[in-house]
Amino acid sequence: MTIRVVVADDQELVRSGFSMILDAQPDIEVVAEAGDGAEAVESVRRHAPDVALLDIRMPRMDGIEACREIGAGGACRTVMLTTFDSDEYVYEALHAGASGFLLKDVRRDDLVHAVRVVARGDSLLAPSVARRLVEQYTRATVRPRRPDPRLDMLTARERETLLLLARGLSNAEIAAELVVSDHTVKTHVGNVLAKLGLRDRIQAVICAYETGLITAGDPPPGGASRPGSSPASARN
Repeated sequence: MTIRVVVADDQELVRSGFSMILDAQPDIEVVAEAGDGAEAVESVRRHAPDVALLDIRMPRMDGIEACREIGAGGACRTVMLTTFDSDEYVYEALHAGASGFLLKDVRRDDLVHAVRVVARGDSLLAPSVARRLVEQYTRATVRPRRPDPRLDMLTARERETLLLLARGLSNAEIAAELVVSDHTVKTHVGNVLAKLGLRDRIQAVICAYETGLITAGDPPPGGASRPGSSPASARN
């Protein structure tokens, strides 16, 4: 099946470069390009793509609002482009429903991988991108003084699973940490998402920070991936 993509960035060279890379893949087709968020939303409505690649900072309508409108209007999933060092809106993008993040200087193979991952319904949770972004933009978030009641819906094992998700572990790493099978981990992750009303792993990370289950700067467990590794993904 061909993955249909809309690429939105107000820098023509960046937009064209990403489009050329994606269009060169046998299973990916760029159906439209957009120079701002409003054009991106209209292109998604017109072409019904599987994935929208959105720059966070664009004129007329930024990537965050475009992400929110796209998510409310259909099944298209979004990947946000960020410079990380200067974008202060990433936390808002997570809440708007972004399924993943890429740095503007992303490698060719990682760009293609990200589109494929998100198109199949998974989220892109790279320790070097998503986890660091979530930590940075939740430092200013007020922590609950009392245990968040949402956590009461989880079993002890499911709470452990949520904690490890928030620390950036893949399913295989969580299985090793908890000494259980990959299938069991997948079941725990699915239960966590269902009980908390979350769409994917990225929203689970946000929830872990918001409920105070984990705080920015907490050390990763022994099996955790370290910042700087290649983007990782895992099925829910």
